[in-house]
Amino acid sequence: MVELKLVIAEQRLLTHTSVPWIAEWLQAFFPIDGADPTGFRTEPLMPAMNVHIHEGGSPFNGSFHVDKSKSEDGLLIFTRQDYLITVDPSFIEAELTVYDSFALKHAMMHLYSLYIVHLGWGLLIHSSCVIDQGKAFLFSGHSGAGKSTAARLSSPRQLLSDEASIVRITADEVSVFDSPFRSELLSERTSGSCSLAGIYLLNQSEQIYTQAIADKDAFIRILDKVFYWSYDAAETMKIMKLGKMLAEQVPFHELYFQKNNLFWEKIS
Repeated sequence: MVELKLVIAEQRLLTHTSVPWIAEWLQAFFPIDGADPTGFRTEPLMPAMNVHIHEGGSPFNGSFHVDKSKSEDGLLIFTRQDYLITVDPSFIEAELTVYDSFALKHAMMHLYSLYIVHLGWGLLIHSSCVIDQGKAFLFSGHSGAGKSTAARLSSPRQLLSDEASIVRITADEVSVFDSPFRSELLSERTSGSCSLAGIYLLNQSEQIYTQAIADKDAFIRILDKVFYWSYDAAETMKIMKLGKMLAEQVPFHELYFQKNNLFWEKIS
């Protein structure tokens, strides 16, 4: 059995697995508390969740649909073709069964998103995020809009995410942490967070320009970009509250861009 203390933003996930490839994957993509040779630490660390990970299930069938249910003893159950998540409502103990590394990444994203919403801490948003002049800028949109493209074109600016951005939301500040949930571009494992200066919803275009989005529209537009599978009305209300706080504090814009880095002239 391999036990690893994963550090994600301000949270710890204490993972336990007897499957070698799962342990290797976790060590490759996540900072490990107490074992990272770079000395990476994030403080303060919040209470940890125990996560037991097993191998099993079926290959991904092309559908991202997740079935939700509860066991007789109240455990929350989330099922996709290639993974199974079982977690207690207090988010102290969880169990994952995954078919392969693709399923493992998605199951970890799913569980982490549920966890930070349960804590009222923040949101995991389908987006890329780049630091420019000490501020974070988040790029989101529908599938294929160009989130990963915008991330690649932003080089050599520091990248916080290329698929799923970890956004901390309080009444006073919105900030973004380095995300281990990557599509193509690996994390540099940056400690701490960066203040979020703007959110840009991507549209590929022959012209390059931005258009401001009103707060009430921004609130609606961002909710469907959150990695989340609603299972409880009270938890859904937490997402609504967090989304409203985000829209009130951070400017939202439509960004019409070409496949080059000239769009930064309209941002910074």
